[in-house]
Amino acid sequence: MSKAQLLKVETSGKWESGLKTSISIRDFSTLIVDEPKSLGGTDEGPNPVEYVLAALTSCTSVMIALISKEKKFSFQGVDFKNNGTLDLQGLMGVEGVSPHFQSVSFDVILETGESDSRVEELKEEVEKRCPVYNLLKDAGVEIESYWYKK
Repeated sequence: MSKAQLLKVETSGKWESGLKTSISIRDFSTLIVDEPKSLGGTDEGPNPVEYVLAALTSCTSVMIALISKEKKFSFQGVDFKNNGTLDLQGLMGVEGVSPHFQSVSFDVILETGESDSRVEELKEEVEKRCPVYNLLKDAGVEIESYWYKK
Protein backbone atom coordinates (compact mmCIF):
# COMPACT_ATOMS: atom_id res chain seq x y z
CA MET A 1 0.00 0.00 0.00
CA SER A 2 1.41 3.38 -0.97
CA LYS A 3 1.79 6.28 1.42
CA ALA A 4 -1.02 8.85 1.36
CA GLN A 5 -0.29 12.11 -0.45
CA LEU A 6 -2.57 14.51 1.35
CA LEU A 7 -3.52 17.93 0.02
CA LYS A 8 -4.97 20.41 2.49
CA VAL A 9 -7.35 23.06 1.15
CA GLU A 10 -8.71 25.99 3.12
CA THR A 11 -11.46 28.55 2.85
CA SER A 12 -12.81 31.18 5.21
CA GLY A 13 -16.17 32.84 5.34
CA LYS A 14 -18.03 35.76 6.88
CA TRP A 15 -21.77 36.13 7.29
CA GLU A 16 -22.73 39.45 5.74
CA SER A 17 -26.49 39.74 6.35
CA GLY A 18 -29.68 37.80 5.79
CA LEU A 19 -28.69 34.69 3.83
CA LYS A 20 -25.58 36.26 2.29
CA THR A 21 -22.04 35.07 3.08
CA SER A 22 -18.69 36.11 1.64
CA ILE A 23 -16.14 33.36 1.05
CA SER A 24 -12.39 33.83 0.75
CA ILE A 25 -10.16 31.29 -1.00
CA ARG A 26 -6.43 31.91 -1.19
CA ASP A 27 -5.76 35.31 -2.82
CA PHE A 28 -8.75 35.28 -5.18
CA SER A 29 -11.58 37.78 -5.24
CA THR A 30 -14.21 37.16 -2.59
CA LEU A 31 -17.09 34.91 -3.63
CA ILE A 32 -20.60 35.90 -2.60
CA VAL A 33 -23.00 33.13 -1.68
CA ASP A 34 -26.66 34.05 -1.37
CA GLU A 35 -30.11 32.64 -2.03
CA PRO A 36 -32.64 33.72 -4.64
CA LYS A 37 -35.33 36.12 -3.49
CA SER A 38 -37.86 33.28 -3.75
CA LEU A 39 -36.00 31.51 -0.91
CA GLY A 40 -35.56 34.64 1.23
CA GLY A 41 -32.20 35.89 -0.04
CA THR A 42 -31.21 39.01 -1.94
CA ASP A 43 -29.93 37.11 -5.00
CA GLU A 44 -26.48 38.73 -4.89
CA GLY A 45 -24.68 35.49 -5.73
CA PRO A 46 -25.16 31.81 -6.49
CA ASN A 47 -26.44 29.62 -3.68
CA PRO A 48 -24.36 26.81 -2.13
CA VAL A 49 -25.84 23.99 -4.21
CA GLU A 50 -25.27 25.97 -7.43
CA TYR A 51 -21.62 26.18 -6.39
CA VAL A 52 -21.64 22.39 -5.89
CA LEU A 53 -22.80 21.93 -9.51
CA ALA A 54 -20.16 24.42 -10.64
CA ALA A 55 -17.57 22.43 -8.68
CA LEU A 56 -18.72 19.26 -10.46
CA THR A 57 -18.24 20.95 -13.84
CA SER A 58 -14.83 22.40 -13.03
CA CYS A 59 -13.54 19.25 -11.34
CA THR A 60 -14.63 17.14 -14.31
CA SER A 61 -12.97 19.61 -16.66
CA VAL A 62 -9.69 19.36 -14.72
CA MET A 63 -9.86 15.56 -14.73
CA ILE A 64 -10.59 15.44 -18.47
CA ALA A 65 -7.50 17.56 -19.14
CA LEU A 66 -5.25 15.50 -16.84
CA ILE A 67 -6.47 12.08 -17.97
CA SER A 68 -6.52 13.07 -21.65
CA LYS A 69 -2.85 13.94 -21.38
CA GLU A 70 -2.11 10.57 -19.72
CA LYS A 71 -4.06 8.62 -22.33
CA LYS A 72 -3.10 10.76 -25.33
CA PHE A 73 -6.79 11.50 -25.89
CA SER A 74 -7.21 14.41 -28.29
CA PHE A 75 -9.99 16.97 -27.87
CA GLN A 76 -10.52 20.55 -29.00
CA GLY A 77 -13.17 21.64 -26.52
CA VAL A 78 -15.64 20.57 -23.85
CA ASP A 79 -18.99 22.05 -22.87
CA PHE A 80 -20.92 21.08 -19.75
CA LYS A 81 -24.56 21.35 -18.77
CA ASN A 82 -25.89 20.10 -15.49
CA ASN A 83 -28.81 20.39 -13.15
CA GLY A 84 -29.69 19.03 -9.77
CA THR A 85 -32.95 18.39 -7.97
CA LEU A 86 -33.41 18.64 -4.25
CA ASP A 87 -36.49 18.35 -2.06
CA LEU A 88 -36.99 21.59 -0.11
CA GLN A 89 -38.75 19.56 2.59
CA GLY A 90 -35.29 18.33 3.62
CA LEU A 91 -34.08 21.91 4.11
CA MET A 92 -37.18 22.61 6.18
CA GLY A 93 -36.41 19.70 8.52
CA VAL A 94 -39.02 17.17 7.40
CA GLU A 95 -38.02 13.85 8.92
CA GLY A 96 -36.70 11.25 6.47
CA VAL A 97 -36.16 13.73 3.59
CA SER A 98 -32.52 14.34 2.66
CA PRO A 99 -31.56 18.02 2.32
CA HIS A 100 -28.93 17.31 -0.36
CA PHE A 101 -29.44 16.65 -4.07
CA GLN A 102 -31.82 13.83 -4.84
CA SER A 103 -30.43 13.59 -8.36
CA VAL A 104 -27.99 15.30 -10.69
CA SER A 105 -28.07 15.23 -14.48
CA PHE A 106 -24.69 15.93 -15.99
CA ASP A 107 -23.92 16.38 -19.70
CA VAL A 108 -20.39 16.49 -21.11
CA ILE A 109 -20.14 17.52 -24.79
CA LEU A 110 -16.70 16.79 -26.19
CA GLU A 111 -15.36 18.25 -29.39
CA THR A 112 -13.20 15.34 -30.50
CA GLY A 113 -12.44 12.98 -33.35
CA GLU A 114 -11.76 10.11 -30.93
CA SER A 115 -13.83 6.91 -31.18
CA ASP A 116 -16.91 6.28 -29.05
CA SER A 117 -15.01 3.57 -27.16
CA ARG A 118 -12.20 6.02 -26.32
CA VAL A 119 -14.79 8.57 -25.11
CA GLU A 120 -16.35 5.86 -22.91
CA GLU A 121 -12.90 4.95 -21.57
CA LEU A 122 -12.23 8.61 -20.71
CA LYS A 123 -15.67 8.94 -19.08
CA GLU A 124 -15.10 5.88 -16.87
CA GLU A 125 -11.67 7.06 -15.76
CA VAL A 126 -12.86 10.61 -15.04
CA GLU A 127 -15.84 9.34 -13.03
CA LYS A 128 -13.56 7.01 -11.08
CA ARG A 129 -11.07 9.76 -10.18
CA CYS A 130 -13.02 13.05 -9.95
CA PRO A 131 -13.27 14.08 -6.26
CA VAL A 132 -16.50 16.08 -6.59
CA TYR A 133 -18.24 13.41 -8.68
CA ASN A 134 -17.33 10.82 -6.06
CA LEU A 135 -18.38 13.05 -3.18
CA LEU A 136 -21.88 13.23 -4.68
CA LYS A 137 -21.95 9.54 -5.58
CA ASP A 138 -20.78 8.47 -2.12
CA ALA A 139 -23.54 10.64 -0.58
CA GLY A 140 -26.05 8.50 -2.47
CA VAL A 141 -26.96 11.12 -5.06
CA GLU A 142 -28.27 9.57 -8.26
CA ILE A 143 -26.01 10.93 -11.02
CA GLU A 144 -27.10 10.61 -14.64
CA SER A 145 -24.00 11.29 -16.69
CA TYR A 146 -24.23 11.66 -20.47
CA TRP A 147 -21.16 12.16 -22.62
CA TYR A 148 -21.60 13.22 -26.26
CA LYS A 149 -19.34 14.03 -29.16
CA LYS A 150 -19.84 17.29 -31.08
